Amino acid sequence: MKVSSKALFGKKKEIEKRIQRLGIGRKINTSHMERLNGTIRGQQARLIRRTHAGSHLEEMLQYSIWLWRDLYNWTRIHYSFLDETPAMALCLAGEVWTVLKYILYPVHVSDLQRRDWAEQRNNVLESAVDVYRRNKALPIS
Repeated sequence: MKVSSKALFGKKKEIEKRIQRLGIGRKINTSHMERLNGTIRGQQARLIRRTHAGSHLEEMLQYSIWLWRDLYNWTRIHYSFLDETPAMALCLAGEVWTVLKYILYPVHVSDLQRRDWAEQRNNVLESAVDVYRRNKALPIS
């Protein structure tokens, strides 16, 4: 059998040069994408063919895939990275994250959003007495 490839976007020679510069091969090859597609289908019930667990809303599918992506990259050891997570391989994390750590420190939001959430958490954790004291002076007799 013979495998042939063609470029859908751009020129084939330019794409092959870029692949070689990145050090990920010599020719156009979709095996990495096919492997990722198989992994996602195997781990996301919403994407399995002929299932009752499909998404009825597009946004719910998107949220599910975002969550899967983050947990896959931050909490799951990949043996091809020598027992590291992809986040560790990119020096974004110094250790394998637990799911709890991921939940407490969501990686997919901006620093501004993270500060806003921290402020909201602090407001919720303050007692009603502290808020009352800050807003009104207590009567002195």
